[in-house]
Amino acid sequence: MKLLFVHEKSGAFAGAESNILATATELKHRGHVVGLLHGTVTGKGQAEWHETFQNRFSLETNGGAAVVPRVLDMFGPDVVYVHKMADLAVVKALLASRLPLVRMVHDHDLYCMRSYKYNFFTRRICNRALSPFCIFPCGAVIGRNGAGIKWVSYSDKVEEVRLNKQFDRLLVGSTYMKDELVRNQFDPDRIEIHPPVPPPGDTTLRAGFGERNVIIYAGQIVRGKGVDVLISALAQVETPFECYIFGDGNHRPFCEKLARSLGLSARVHFKGHVPQDELKIYYREASLIAVSSLWPEPFGAVGLEGMRYGLPVVAFDAGAIKEWLIDGYNGYVVPWMDQGVFAERIEDLLRDKTLARQMGENGRAMVAEYYGFSKYIDGLEKTFARAMEPMRIAA
Repeated sequence: MKLLFVHEKSGAFAGAESNILATATELKHRGHVVGLLHGTVTGKGQAEWHETFQNRFSLETNGGAAVVPRVLDMFGPDVVYVHKMADLAVVKALLASRLPLVRMVHDHDLYCMRSYKYNFFTRRICNRALSPFCIFPCGAVIGRNGAGIKWVSYSDKVEEVRLNKQFDRLLVGSTYMKDELVRNQFDPDRIEIHPPVPPPGDTTLRAGFGERNVIIYAGQIVRGKGVDVLISALAQVETPFECYIFGDGNHRPFCEKLARSLGLSARVHFKGHVPQDELKIYYREASLIAVSSLWPEPFGAVGLEGMRYGLPVVAFDAGAIKEWLIDGYNGYVVPWMDQGVFAERIEDLLRDKTLARQMGENGRAMVAEYYGFSKYIDGLEKTFARAMEPMRIAA
């Protein structure tokens, strides 16, 4: 099968990019031919992307949407697998091809003008569908663009939703995300749940729960990820610890300043983007994973990654977190935004290593039973085959 991945970026950046690379690499190992139609090059982990995607087509250097028909003709995909793509001209060109189209909805930017389903100022989670409410009183027509502001078009977002409703299949990682699409009047019969499971890595590695009490956060450092709230919670933890924060983003300078102001500079380490082979060394030495997201997580695959190493997870109750994190079993689900309880749960796990190990083993067993990477890829292959079926019948 020939599969053309379509995404706004090429290279490592965040969870969506990790999922794309892992998925494409495994599909290639299974004998499928994979290609990539992409936008911006991130410049991170590029060698791995080039190794997997030897057929690469840039929108930026080849005239944007105008190149789509030529790419489809050259590569000749059986299925087009779209990830994040807000360029409506590109989406229209793909729809015009009449090829089977499958989209993975990684997060909320398809139907939310703010992209993260929560208010930047109040941090309250939004439970509404796309509507004129987004213009007023939400004010989502004004967005952030680096240090400045940008205007967000409500009519363009409505059109993006309309176009994506025409895709053959829409994939999501959780029941929570399926409900969000249905809330926006997507056809539930076209929506399939395929949690974006990370690859297993070295199955012999297990967390050490050493005396250093290593806490790991891995993800983007943007306001919705709540790294500042995590740091404020850590300031309340009395047990000695070290926290390693992996990732980058526009909120990092603020969070670094906050850590200094709270006297945590020697215990909170910002490591930036770290390759997976290096990251697993830290997982092996860790005692727990902190998922401090305040925006409604579409799934939260980083929690599963930690659970593979036998680590318990402490996370806020936001979005789909409770679909894989069972309070008191494989970690703790903390009431949204409650820094005090977050600190208490971290303290509980650092002080009671026997409890932490047991929770970690519970999580490890859960991942093995319900979130196998091979099963995830099997499910995708079946979805692609179903999407192709109408073409076969027509032929």
